[in-house]
Amino acid sequence: MLVFSAIVPHPPLLIPSIGKDKIDKLQKTIKAFDILEEDLNKADPDTIIIISPHGEMNFDAFTINTNETYKANFNEFGEFSTKLEFKSDLNFIMQLKRKYESSMPIQLISEDNLDHGASVPLYYLTRQNKDRRIVPINYSFLSFEKHIEFGKLIKDAIFSLDKKYAIIASGDLSHKLTKNAPAGFSPRAKEFDKKLIQLLKKRNIENVLNIDPKLIEDSAECGLRSILILLGAMSNMDYDFEVLNYESPFGVGYLVGEMNLD
Repeated sequence: MLVFSAIVPHPPLLIPSIGKDKIDKLQKTIKAFDILEEDLNKADPDTIIIISPHGEMNFDAFTINTNETYKANFNEFGEFSTKLEFKSDLNFIMQLKRKYESSMPIQLISEDNLDHGASVPLYYLTRQNKDRRIVPINYSFLSFEKHIEFGKLIKDAIFSLDKKYAIIASGDLSHKLTKNAPAGFSPRAKEFDKKLIQLLKKRNIENVLNIDPKLIEDSAECGLRSILILLGAMSNMDYDFEVLNYESPFGVGYLVGEMNLD
């Protein structure tokens, strides 16, 4: 059963020992994460499926990490004190692989460490409960339609098992919102973020799929494919998309949003 779903950003600056004085500019995002964590705990899923744009990625297949345990740390950012550990839901992974490997390219890997696209959100969403199992997934560079289809298969696998699941789509929006943004500046970047958020509120999957490819390219986003998998999983479900916060203090769009299930 799918009991919770959300879209989150993953800037390492959200980790206090990395962000330091800059974290003051992310307080609205942190408060939105506080709300998400509270709602997640109320939904009480057994497993969190987290979709990340980082880590090992296969151009022609969706990648799922099958390690029995996962470590989350921020060593690559010079932060060596924060260490988290999670257990896998191998039963779910094997169910998904066994039922759909003939119709969907799925690559299984085994890695100890989670990428920061998974680690940053899990840092905030598991502060009160670190016992939930997780399924780390990295998207592919297959078509957008394939990402929707993969999300639908994830939903089918969820509802074939007698457990409660949450899906978290991790991804930042445009990286070109200001002149000092990490990917440079594009005057169309704000247009992309505004359009995507509007379409999410309208639950308009078809129009998300039809966003101008040049607009997507100009935004230098990293979250759209994560979101498409989530939208596939949410297809034919009754929900309202609530924007808990959107801000861009460092030239990158950080969206925190929850699909409130009816």
